[in-house]
Amino acid sequence: MTAPRRSHNRTGCLVAESSSITRVLRHPAASAESLESIALLLGAAFFVLGGTVSFVLFWGRELAISGPGSLGEYVGIGGAIAALIAFVLGRVLIARHRHPAVLNDRSPGLDVPGAHLHWFDVAAIAVAHAVIALLGWVGLAAVLEQSFVGAVVYPLAGAMLAGVALAVTAYVTFLSSVHLTPMLLSLVLAAFLVVGALAAMLSSTDPQWWKMNLSALGMSDEASALAFNLTLIIAGAMVTIIARYATASLPTTTREELRGRNLLRVGLMLIGIFLACVGIFPVDEFFAVHNTVATGMAVIFAVIVIGLRWLVPAMPRVFVLLGYVFVGVIALLGTFFAIGYYNLTAVELVAGVLIFSWIILFLRNAGTMRTASFASPGVAEMRTGPDAAASDPVPVSS
Repeated sequence: MTAPRRSHNRTGCLVAESSSITRVLRHPAASAESLESIALLLGAAFFVLGGTVSFVLFWGRELAISGPGSLGEYVGIGGAIAALIAFVLGRVLIARHRHPAVLNDRSPGLDVPGAHLHWFDVAAIAVAHAVIALLGWVGLAAVLEQSFVGAVVYPLAGAMLAGVALAVTAYVTFLSSVHLTPMLLSLVLAAFLVVGALAAMLSSTDPQWWKMNLSALGMSDEASALAFNLTLIIAGAMVTIIARYATASLPTTTREELRGRNLLRVGLMLIGIFLACVGIFPVDEFFAVHNTVATGMAVIFAVIVIGLRWLVPAMPRVFVLLGYVFVGVIALLGTFFAIGYYNLTAVELVAGVLIFSWIILFLRNAGTMRTASFASPGVAEMRTGPDAAASDPVPVSS
């Protein structure tokens, strides 16, 4: 048997140029190629398992595309389970087997000093992926139902389609898990909020809910209220995760900058906590608490944006000015609501879009600053030990 050919990768480390499945399974996170291979193997496993189980369940039946007991419902539930398993498997694999050569300065993933994923963080992100898969497949089935009116799906075709859907879900979710970055995390948050809110809106039995406010979606005992409140709770947990990673990557050279970074982290985490509290305390049962935390989110956001130039002096001025514009638009919408020109639902929707857009843009700018700090050896990180002097910076280490 010949030994596998070896060559140097761009980090200077030796990598084995072997396509052996045994080698991939033995060292699943040794390189980006092995992670891709594991994702393909996982997708294939879900295709075989999902297709086989589906064929047994579908035997002797003609399935509707959408609705109760349909192919879309089955794929949605199966996709959610596949997403949960694939995401958790990816994080466990990265934690136990990831080779240092996979890491590099340009793509640090979630390996940021000062911020680490805990089990409850992994649980929240895994549930977000599962909900996106569930609602995404159910929504796609509803659209296809309108495109193929009166069509039915036979067992073999249904099993094949279900197997492909589960394979795609597992493949994409696994890669999202092992290549998770703060920026990708923010995009998952945005997708999760969109599909969760749309599901609550479309399933609400009150077609006039929008005449009150956005929180009216969470006031009943229906499934739509549960979906809306659960979306806010999980989204709040994800915002606190993003806050830790976004601020951990900011370079600091003085104690004042370190203090500003910590204050910014606390502010962003409070936004996440208050967002979760909006879902925990429905407006019809906890009116005062609900309105306090909802208003508190907007107030804290405004304080962060206005004080950003002092909290993080190195933040690009264009982004700082954009934040001022966002706050100005929200204030203008509040004025329109006060004079009766807009209803509260419109103000809440636009304000929510602006706030989460700002968070995503903040992550991009913070990531740019982190990249610049790696490229410039002169950038320093404050020493936090008790014997560190106020003007005694130490170089950033990757």
